[in-house]
Amino acid sequence: MARTNLDSTHVEARTPGLTTLHVLRRTQVSPSFVRVTLGGGDVADFVALGYDQWFRLFLPVSDTSLTRVPKKLTTLSYLKFLTVSKTDRPVLRNYTVRAYRADGADGPELDVDFVVHGSTEDGTAGPAASWAQTCSPGDAVAVLDEGVCFNPPPGTSRVVLAADETGLPAVAGILGSLDVDAAGHVVVEVPTDGDRQDLDAPAGIDITWVVRDDHAAVPGRAALAAVQALELPDEPAYAWVVGESGLVTGARRHWVQAGLPKESITFVGYWKAGKAH
Repeated sequence: MARTNLDSTHVEARTPGLTTLHVLRRTQVSPSFVRVTLGGGDVADFVALGYDQWFRLFLPVSDTSLTRVPKKLTTLSYLKFLTVSKTDRPVLRNYTVRAYRADGADGPELDVDFVVHGSTEDGTAGPAASWAQTCSPGDAVAVLDEGVCFNPPPGTSRVVLAADETGLPAVAGILGSLDVDAAGHVVVEVPTDGDRQDLDAPAGIDITWVVRDDHAAVPGRAALAAVQALELPDEPAYAWVVGESGLVTGARRHWVQAGLPKESITFVGYWKAGKAH
């Protein structure tokens, strides 16, 4: 993750240590999203917190990769992890719980949505996107739960959420966890019109979908323009923004200048345009 204020706002994980899970199925849910459903293994140990619960996902690159994953991710264990040869070191990425079902057909299930760009055939897709498009039932992964970012101050009456496509799974998790009487506004930018998703949101939440007409445009810029066009409510509000760094820093700056207290804003830069992610 890039720039963030999570050190002061996040809710700690409650899943104990490293969790090994297995692929149950893979579904292409829209032009830009592949959903991988995980379960089995240690899934009974996973404590679902809802909202934008996120985790470290370790994807194997060899038969022994997952034996190289640290039980806890500290500065020291991470530095040791980086000394593992790339031919045996698992791919490490951060992802959000798109949905959790305690009553799946064969036990608890965890959905993870991957944004897929490029092609696995010509090598233009990143390692996580390539894995999501080629994984098979039974494939193992390792997960380290990191808890929840969404954490409104007491007395908050409205929420304002903003994200590009990389934050859509987190937006979906938050909306599905809010009280039924919650109110506010959500802005989500997606690459194509076909990437809009049905979101389970309270009736008082307005959702604005922004479709990127120009495929060469930097993701998040159109969402930022939509955020800047919104009028903040007079009552106490909580703002949350994730995604490309420009969207995150721009939205935070706009909200602060509009009078929203800094402690009422959670911001997480998931990635930065121009850098591999």
